[in-house]
Amino acid sequence: MKNRPLLVLFVTILLDLIGFGLIIPILPIFATTLGANGFIVGLIAMSYSLFQFLFAPFWGNLSDRIGRRPILLVSIVIIAGSYLIFAQANTILLLLLSRVLAGIGAANISAAQAYISDISTSENRVKNFGIIGAAFGLGFIIGPMMGGIIKDSLGVEWVGYSAAIMSGINFFLAYFMLNESLTEKDPEKPLFTNPFTSVYRGFKTQGIQWVYLLNFVFLLAFSMMQITATLLWYEHFELSAKHIGYVFAYIGLMATLIQGTLLGRLNKWLGEKVLLISGTLFTGVGLLALPFVPKPYFIPLELLAITCLSIGSAFLNPTISSFVANLSDRKSQGKSLGNLQAVGSLSRTVGPLIGGALYDLHYGGPYITGFILMMGCCVLAVRIVRQ
Repeated sequence: MKNRPLLVLFVTILLDLIGFGLIIPILPIFATTLGANGFIVGLIAMSYSLFQFLFAPFWGNLSDRIGRRPILLVSIVIIAGSYLIFAQANTILLLLLSRVLAGIGAANISAAQAYISDISTSENRVKNFGIIGAAFGLGFIIGPMMGGIIKDSLGVEWVGYSAAIMSGINFFLAYFMLNESLTEKDPEKPLFTNPFTSVYRGFKTQGIQWVYLLNFVFLLAFSMMQITATLLWYEHFELSAKHIGYVFAYIGLMATLIQGTLLGRLNKWLGEKVLLISGTLFTGVGLLALPFVPKPYFIPLELLAITCLSIGSAFLNPTISSFVANLSDRKSQGKSLGNLQAVGSLSRTVGPLIGGALYDLHYGGPYITGFILMMGCCVLAVRIVRQ
């Protein structure tokens, strides 16, 4: 990366995601030690996604008013504060507050995307946007692994302190090395827009509403798994926080490898239609297998189920975006893809709550339900392909 602002922004997003990844394998276990059941764990996880969903338009609109740099700096401070509260949380209420603040701060991704757009040309915009995907992939490989090791070695409070320290480094890098990118500000831009409007418009869009529905159901099933998998591995497979971190790192590594090395070749060989349908099948099989692997055979059978999930997710996420772009008018592709993101955010908000409630009924509940949902996605995929 020869462009220094792009390099600084990459490091900023990467540190942000590593800090977030530190918390992933710890949060459900920590919540249960404070007395939470599966439903409360889902509620705490949902609060992060909900407030990220609600505040993303606000941060984006405010960055159009006053610039990208102050939004990024303020949101990093909010995230650091959320990690300090996490480190000191001794009640479910404080833990919930820490995740609400983290979600509000993490909604800054809209300002980060706007910054990238400001400093990009039409020729390199897609390539530059790829840094966000790269940062997400690396963050989910490094963060969970570090979080599990820190928790087992130093205690859960140091997971929060470590994430806060990373946010502090993040702040100083952005403050001293990131210049303002917005040249023309819009002081009249309204701050508050209804994020649910985008979801509604998405489902009303003729021709691609079935793709939006497939994305919603797929991410609903996947997010039910994400929040309950830690409890499953901790309670039923007796994995430590460190080993759970390794599992999450494996998931991030598999997703990065598949999307970075294999997906392009498979797309040329099989085509998008086959990838869309097979992605639903891989995800469904992986979900169904996760809770029912015999404990002595966690390796390799559980890892095989996780690999199926990673393959399915790696097939579906980019293919769904491609279908939306192809089915949209050229002048409205940006709007259509924005609606797709809004639909996905709402799904990730609802999923953890439902997954936690199902886990309370039976530890296999989120996975059996997820398998049924993915079979529905397979039917939708066939309909979309025929269309």
